[in-house]
Amino acid sequence: MIANPSLIAKFSQLLLDNHRTKVMGVINTTPDSFSDGGINFSPDVAVANGLSMLEDGADVLDIGGESTRPGSDYTDIEEEIRRISPVISGICSQRPDAVISVDTRRMAVAKSAIEAGAIIVNDVSGFRHDPELAQLAVKAEAFLIVMHMLGVPRTMQQDVHYESFPEDIFIFFEERIAHLENIGVSPEKIILDPGIGFGKTFDQNLILINRLEQFRKLEKPLLVGPSRKAFLGKIVEEPQPSKRDMATMAAVSMCVCRGASIVRVHDVKSAVQICKVTDAILREKI
Repeated sequence: MIANPSLIAKFSQLLLDNHRTKVMGVINTTPDSFSDGGINFSPDVAVANGLSMLEDGADVLDIGGESTRPGSDYTDIEEEIRRISPVISGICSQRPDAVISVDTRRMAVAKSAIEAGAIIVNDVSGFRHDPELAQLAVKAEAFLIVMHMLGVPRTMQQDVHYESFPEDIFIFFEERIAHLENIGVSPEKIILDPGIGFGKTFDQNLILINRLEQFRKLEKPLLVGPSRKAFLGKIVEEPQPSKRDMATMAAVSMCVCRGASIVRVHDVKSAVQICKVTDAILREKI
């Protein structure tokens, strides 16, 4: 099984375009999503929202069926597949050019998603949870998003401790890159995500964004997902995640300034505009 070759080529070209930041739209098909309360739990609604994000300018859609918010536990594999696959199939049937990422830690789920049309595997565990997942990605010639997370979602915010921050995350990425390339992952298909909100204090999230350029030394595209996270709510005193989009856009602009290749957001339309303006200012040219 090989992921769609034409879409792989399309995404490869997108990553090579350094003149603009790419926008990834988030679609959580869980009934208890932290960001939207589960509005995409219905496949029909999720498909419609995904198509709308593409119209608004999303370069990629990231579709997940398991909540990874702090304190969350595992979802049954069959249930995760049931949530994700119809959404990917539904979007791809209407937009065959759509670049789809599947947000999962498990091989069986990723396999189903790739068969439905996904070409990217986004693993919050950094491909540590399921050893077979990276092997599947190699066989499918898919892209891999390697995220850093301290522990597991259920416990990641309970005992946040690093020997050196953010150097520990840099070392983690070095190890993951070496391992993945050693088992056959193409170097150009690895994307790094420092994991905003995944086993970090609020202040550490700010440090990661402000020092994002340090990770460019690893010579991989950087994906950053600050969207609607709790640290933003703390800053602007907004307890409802769905009302943190303005705060998110401020964080997105800083991510672009500090070297992000892709930003992962819920409000695609606003993020596209923010990225266009920030990119233009950095280039000093419209």
